Amino acid sequence: MIQDLWYKNSIFYSLDLETFMDLNGDGVGDFEGLTRRLDYLHALGVDTIWLAPFQPTPNRDNGYDIRDYYGVDPRHGSSGNFVEFMHQANRRGIKVIIDLVVNHTSDEHPWFQDARSSPDAKHRDWYIWSKKKPSDWDEGMVFPGVQERTWTYDKKAKSYFFHRFYDFQPDLNIDNQEVREEISRIMSYWLQLGVAGFRVDAVPFILETPAPGAAEPEMRFEYLRDFRRILQWRKGDAILLGEANVLPDETRKYFGDEGEGIHMMFNFYVNQHLFYTLATADTEPLKKALEETRCLFPTSQWANFLRNHDELDLGRLTDEQRQKVFARFGPEENMQLYDRGIRRRLSTMLGNRAQSELAYSLMFSLPGTPVIRYGDEIGMGDDLSLKERNAVRTPMQWSNDPQAGFSEADELIHPVIDEGPYSYQHLNVEAQKRDPHSLLNWMTSLIRLRKECPEIGWGEWEILDTGEPKILGMIYTWQRSSLVVLHNFDEKAHEIMLKVDQAHQNKLIDLMKDNESVAEEGKTHRITMEAYGYRWFRASDLSDLIHRQNK
Repeated sequence: MIQDLWYKNSIFYSLDLETFMDLNGDGVGDFEGLTRRLDYLHALGVDTIWLAPFQPTPNRDNGYDIRDYYGVDPRHGSSGNFVEFMHQANRRGIKVIIDLVVNHTSDEHPWFQDARSSPDAKHRDWYIWSKKKPSDWDEGMVFPGVQERTWTYDKKAKSYFFHRFYDFQPDLNIDNQEVREEISRIMSYWLQLGVAGFRVDAVPFILETPAPGAAEPEMRFEYLRDFRRILQWRKGDAILLGEANVLPDETRKYFGDEGEGIHMMFNFYVNQHLFYTLATADTEPLKKALEETRCLFPTSQWANFLRNHDELDLGRLTDEQRQKVFARFGPEENMQLYDRGIRRRLSTMLGNRAQSELAYSLMFSLPGTPVIRYGDEIGMGDDLSLKERNAVRTPMQWSNDPQAGFSEADELIHPVIDEGPYSYQHLNVEAQKRDPHSLLNWMTSLIRLRKECPEIGWGEWEILDTGEPKILGMIYTWQRSSLVVLHNFDEKAHEIMLKVDQAHQNKLIDLMKDNESVAEEGKTHRITMEAYGYRWFRASDLSDLIHRQNK
């Protein structure tokens, strides 16, 4: 089967239903509200929506503690509302992917309630148990400093159960064939309802086979091949987007030896080095991270992002690098989380429009597919008074109406930001739509530009020698077309002499301004880079251009 690689040149938009738009006035976002805002997303240029979990849940972990995989939480509407949303999204050419959270369930899930009822229960082996307290009961926590253990004693079961995350999220035993068959049914159900794929939560923990006291669990990568086969049997162009914060030399196993694993992975490694470069203007670690994470297969793709719904995880940086990022973007203790990350939104970290534009221009021009987090297109802030990761999960700011136009309710799932420079009275969609110089209109233009540059999604790339260590230069080539992108991380302007070695490329046409650069002797271009400046050029053959004009 020849697969449609639509994700290569797509714009992903990540949102959480409960904080996006509430139409029924109960203070919680819903599918009817999201459906009303599809025209906004379409106008922005979004063509793929990634939905956070919306299934029935006790909601102790932002919906990632699922109680029923085959429904819609009543707070968000009904299955009928979901189908109508899918219909309206498809009418606008917008694809939808949803979270696949099968590493664990809620402890309120009927499977777990049955499993703990008896050693002979039908679902007992659907989870991971130990009669004795494991020697590693307090090791391997995902949320250190908040989470105390990974094995918890259940009085009713008279055994310890394993949980990589919180103790109300028992891990499923993926080694059990019945569990994998159930995962297949879950995927097939939502594919039948029209989704274009899944963002697979916590991929490494799905693949591991933990046992009490086991020092190094075996990783079962064949399960990813099985998931992909299911997708392509059911819907040939559906995708798996994996969340796996792993080192570069491990990524091949996730994509598969011949590209038969997951289709896309979030590039956490580049993301962390990107923030180091933003903090220090040192581009060398970022260059190295880009080289180390080259995609190996034509069907594989990285997903690039700046911020998401979790903390900014800096665990892959050295201690010295991490401290420099903390000093620049999260100097206070309540800005940090889990001894490894920062719990702030992008705009509050960077602190000014110039660096925000630089960061987004860079992210959109990196090899892969860009993913935007809701609210970042208007520069939303954070609320550090909220616990843990909820600081970056405040309601979308639509207008300066009460409750930011998000809801008519007096009490919301999370409070809106109503004080300071990031308050909804000052910062909202409605106001920015009317301002031609707003971040929202700038972002809309950037999205359009990215769509007009398929070289990034499809092409081969090289890092250019700019002669200035604080300026990153890259060139993409695809189908006899070339694109040059430059980013200056310095607070000072620079003039660089850039040599583009590809044949017949002696003219650089600026894609953002009415400007061009004609090569001097030796195919060298003299280019001025403003402080925190960014330039996108299409390279062309000057003689060919003159020939076309004369015709």
